[in-house]
Amino acid sequence: MKDLKDKTAVITGAASGIGLALTERCIAEGMKVVMADIEAPKLEAEAARLSAAGGDVTAFVCDVSDSEQVEALKQAALAAYGAVHLLVNNAGVASGKTHVNATPGDLDWVIGVNVLGVSYGVAAFARMMIKQGEGHIVNTASEAGLIATPMLGSYHTSKYAVVGLSEGLAMELEGTGVGVSCLCPELINTKIFESARNAPASSGLPAPGDIPISFAEQMMGTTAMDPADAAADVIYAVKANRFWIITHQVTLERMAKRNEDLERGRRPRNPQAH
Repeated sequence: MKDLKDKTAVITGAASGIGLALTERCIAEGMKVVMADIEAPKLEAEAARLSAAGGDVTAFVCDVSDSEQVEALKQAALAAYGAVHLLVNNAGVASGKTHVNATPGDLDWVIGVNVLGVSYGVAAFARMMIKQGEGHIVNTASEAGLIATPMLGSYHTSKYAVVGLSEGLAMELEGTGVGVSCLCPELINTKIFESARNAPASSGLPAPGDIPISFAEQMMGTTAMDPADAAADVIYAVKANRFWIITHQVTLERMAKRNEDLERGRRPRNPQAH
């Protein structure tokens, strides 16, 4: 997978944020891209824009929390391009609730998209990649899958699951010709804090207001990365067959403190308070 030209990528959550930046980067690498997203109008608009600029893209509306829709995504990709070489399980959502304030509806939504969506993607595409002897799977987790805070409740639960899933998958696929990477970004300039715009009515979540990235930067004490830079990190990892994709140095520093707490038997602490 060092040469991506003329290969095919399937990217979920492709209508915005990291997924859209990855789509643009894959096109620049000479790839064909199947763009999957639940947000149909935005997806169609971005696919039309990229196609008009010369990109070979196919849009597919997909709720990744539905295994049948993910299987249909695979079939659509094969019908359009004959093979899939890169799968990016990138679709992700956050309810913004702590554990004690979570409801069954928003828990079902977050776990359904963030955990089952990744699992269904792997189940649909991994065996096919093993059979063709070539491929790479990127799962988007988060720094929130490595280090907990008292604020993000079900989001931490889901992203820790993605990290564990990815680590186990990398061991399973060793020697098959199929690589695995786990993307653990810290703050990226995306609309993740407004993801409730796509939540089903059953989640009970209200429509989000506009949340400027400057507010998130102030809250987290960091600087948001441009999604294009995160996309570049992903493509580098795919070509180099690297597992961990860590976007911010501060993540490694927080992990070192967490690991020290673990080794010394200390109770968990908010990394912002370290």
